[in-house]
Amino acid sequence: MESRGARREPTMRDVATLAKVSTKTVSRVINDLPGAGPEVVDRVRAAARTLGYRPNLSASSLRRADRRSATIGVLLEDLSNPFDSALLRAVEDLARKNDVLVLAGSSEDDTDLQREMLTSLATRRVDGMVVMAAGGHQDALQQERERGMRMVLVDRPPTFQSTDSVTTTNRDSSREAVLQLAGLGHRRIAFLGDRQTLWTSQERYTGYLEGLARAGLTLREELVHTGLYGPNAAEIATASLFDLDEPPTALFTAQNLLTVGAMRSLRDRGLHHQVALIGFDDFPLADMLEPGVTVLRQDVPALGRKAAELVFNRIKGDHSPPTHAVIPATLIRRGSGEIPPPSGR
Repeated sequence: MESRGARREPTMRDVATLAKVSTKTVSRVINDLPGAGPEVVDRVRAAARTLGYRPNLSASSLRRADRRSATIGVLLEDLSNPFDSALLRAVEDLARKNDVLVLAGSSEDDTDLQREMLTSLATRRVDGMVVMAAGGHQDALQQERERGMRMVLVDRPPTFQSTDSVTTTNRDSSREAVLQLAGLGHRRIAFLGDRQTLWTSQERYTGYLEGLARAGLTLREELVHTGLYGPNAAEIATASLFDLDEPPTALFTAQNLLTVGAMRSLRDRGLHHQVALIGFDDFPLADMLEPGVTVLRQDVPALGRKAAELVFNRIKGDHSPPTHAVIPATLIRRGSGEIPPPSGR
């Protein structure tokens, strides 16, 4: 039952009455359809503002010939991660320019949760999706794509055909980081990596191995920790490295939260001015530490913009072959990756 004194939502008929036009004319203006002159458009919009009229987008999308909902879905791994949140913001910025609403969520790198969220977005009739694929099988993504969903994968490429993707230079940039450390004289360079089910982790570890090989260094298994998730795991792994008889003189951390954990451990032991460190992905305040953290910075806004551009092109009818765009990462030297090894090590 409506509460006493509650304000009734204005209708299209109310707008038509105030603007002195037909409801059909109001519908044309609200849905940006041709057939109304500039003076009529201004009058209808002014009446809608005066009344506080809000169109029913769900209903209007059913009436439109293109059946669009003016929404897209963005499904990333963890929106609390600065990388993911910056990526979402870049997509939102372009969506806003296209008068499109973004529905976003975190899959937590769980394929079952990702499947549930994909279904939820699809039932809401989103016009397209930007997705960071969870590690493991991409069956659910492939099924949605085969049903006709316009989709762009970001950060991790698809394992199936006919889908656009946007990634960065994971392998090449990781190799560059190792060569930077080796060039300073480091011979024991440790690696801290994320879960190996992730394509990005595999690529960055491969780049690490290629860097060692190109520098003429031997892989030391005891200096490699993979399958790490979050800063706490990285902190524990880093501490164990410095309990070795021959600890590393440099670290390459292959994800921003792992870099945070490694830095905590180095600072706890007073080693942050003695052990070189390069991390993949930037993070807030990395440049404010002492020394500043040297990173391979992904151009996250460019990644997000490109993903959004691709999905909006598909929504607008682009049927060209699928695109795999690569946005280069940049080595940002701030000090932590420029520390030479102690003499004789």
